[in-house]
Amino acid sequence: MYKNTPLFYRSVGAGNPLVLLHGFLESSAIWDPFIEELSKKRQVITIDLPGHGKSGSIGECHSMDLMADAVHEILMQLQIEEATFIGHSMGGYVSLAFCKNFPKLTKGLMLLNSTPEPDNKERRQNRDRAIEIVRKSKDTYINTAISKLLSKKNRELFPQELETLKKEALSFSEQGIIAALKGMKIRTDNKTILSQFTGPKYIVAGNQDPVLKFSEAKIVAYSTNCNFLSLSGGHLSFIENKNETKKLMHLID
Repeated sequence: MYKNTPLFYRSVGAGNPLVLLHGFLESSAIWDPFIEELSKKRQVITIDLPGHGKSGSIGECHSMDLMADAVHEILMQLQIEEATFIGHSMGGYVSLAFCKNFPKLTKGLMLLNSTPEPDNKERRQNRDRAIEIVRKSKDTYINTAISKLLSKKNRELFPQELETLKKEALSFSEQGIIAALKGMKIRTDNKTILSQFTGPKYIVAGNQDPVLKFSEAKIVAYSTNCNFLSLSGGHLSFIENKNETKKLMHLID
């Protein structure tokens, strides 16, 4: 529970905790194909962030700090003293907010299809437009938004995986989706936080990502002293490049 709201999480394995945080319109289920192997060597914790999966919504805006506090509440319940984080997209934003607010609890960071940079003016405007579309037709927004996350080629290669994502996202409340859009819109610039973080840190980017430009991700990685890793495909590397993603996740053991 966090702020009288139920939060869903799973903990498998023991030692050297690894926290996996999903992205927008996703849930902890995206990590299911990775848990068995990762948990052979360490404790793996997967969490449904507020308003997503089986976790409830908290108010009108789920800021990245609020989500990070929710993650912290779970780690305190599990008596975790230090953890490594892998965050996909929005999960990366939450991981950075956690690192900012709880630096002593943060051992390592991997941003998967994510960035420490805030939304620019155009992206903030796009968030507002997205909110209006969700209010008019949540289903239309979800079906369109998720399809655009993959490279054109991979939309044809992974139709079932896309449908699975869409089906689950359609179960999310309108409030939870809008609260996350508002939270991402107002997130702060965390490049300094990432640059000053001295633990292992990686930025993993898809070379055809339609959301975050590959060239910009590379520049950000080098400017913040991060290891930069590239994968083929778009914004959903855990689907488009599952085996390679699995290998990279072991780098941060």
